[in-house]
Amino acid sequence: MKKIQHFFFLFIFLSFSEAIMAQEEIIHSVYFDFDKFKLDEKQANETVNFIKKIDSTRIESVQIFGYCDDRGKESYNFKLSNNRASIIQKKLVASGIKNKIIVTIEGKGRVMIDDDILENLPEVRSKNRRVDVVINMKPLPKIQMPGMFDMVQKKHIVGDRIFLGDVLFQKGSSKLNVNAKNDLEKMAKALLKYKNLQFEIQGHVCCTPPYQKEAIDRDTRKRELSSNRAKVVYNFFVVKKIDKNRMIYKGYGNAQPLGKEPQYDRRVELVITKI
Repeated sequence: MKKIQHFFFLFIFLSFSEAIMAQEEIIHSVYFDFDKFKLDEKQANETVNFIKKIDSTRIESVQIFGYCDDRGKESYNFKLSNNRASIIQKKLVASGIKNKIIVTIEGKGRVMIDDDILENLPEVRSKNRRVDVVINMKPLPKIQMPGMFDMVQKKHIVGDRIFLGDVLFQKGSSKLNVNAKNDLEKMAKALLKYKNLQFEIQGHVCCTPPYQKEAIDRDTRKRELSSNRAKVVYNFFVVKKIDKNRMIYKGYGNAQPLGKEPQYDRRVELVITKI
């Protein structure tokens, strides 16, 4: 079986009103052949590049966990899983990742399979022959700005901005993750309650040079990322029965940075246009 690279991202952001910020955790999994812990050059480079693309100022720690499938003796599998974790750690350090931020290197041994799992058993086992590189990120600081809210209020004035705290996109992406959809679900319910409000859905981007106002959407390969981010939220609200006459959408590119961490500029806001 060919070696498989699998990326799994989990982003958790709490709203501005929360006193405690949840930690963001990013997991990158590397899959190995049966009974092997050798890491080929392509795998190694992809793993290193994965970490180097992350904002290094926000990395709090790195944990490396090795696993095996359910076949073989328990003691042997613990050794093999440790070897898998260790080879990842050595590659990261050799590539310039500071060893002091790698706080855990642990072989977890074999991952047992439930007796009732009969279908796709080879695939299930192949996904258990892996190393998980867990990046623990420092929480984004709380933002407080005049005229900015994290939820629809009973009384607004024209120009009020509603920051969608969980609708923060990955670089180059206009796709909504699970947290974003949950946040928009709550927002849609509030908008259905306050039917008088009209608003503009504003999409934004970060990290483009000053002369390049808009960013490229990696899915469409067109320079329309902020507009696509606004549009995907607009479409979500349409599905949730928000009247189209109440809302418009527009992309603002990099023209309205918040002056905070770049993650905040990969955002969508609602701006009240009529009450």
